[in-house]
Amino acid sequence: MRYIFGVLLCLFSLAVQGQKIESIHFHLYTDSLKKGTHNYINVDAKMTDGSWRPLTSRDILFKSDYGTFEGNNLILPESPAVKKVTVTATLRSDTLQTKQVTIWIKQQPDPPLPVYDKNTDMRRRR
Repeated sequence: MRYIFGVLLCLFSLAVQGQKIESIHFHLYTDSLKKGTHNYINVDAKMTDGSWRPLTSRDILFKSDYGTFEGNNLILPESPAVKKVTVTATLRSDTLQTKQVTIWIKQQPDPPLPVYDKNTDMRRRR
């Protein structure tokens, strides 16, 4: 029984090690960046077996023409001097794999959130 388990474990580890990153892709959660906040920049890897894997700043070198990065988070000031940011993601293990995207910064403020009024049993805006 131990022998079979050992063989299966070896085969599984070989299969996992055989998967390599085929390409990287931006999968952004939003169509614009928010001012004065952390904006998560999502980059995923398409593996050679067709599966997808999320990548972090351990896997990706992030650069941008404005703002600063902390991990996968692009941090913008409250009053940015630009209207859009170009982000470049480069795979650390294969620097030939790089992607670039331009993301606009949201210009309009968010509308106020609705507040539930228990006296009228309705939602109203502040």
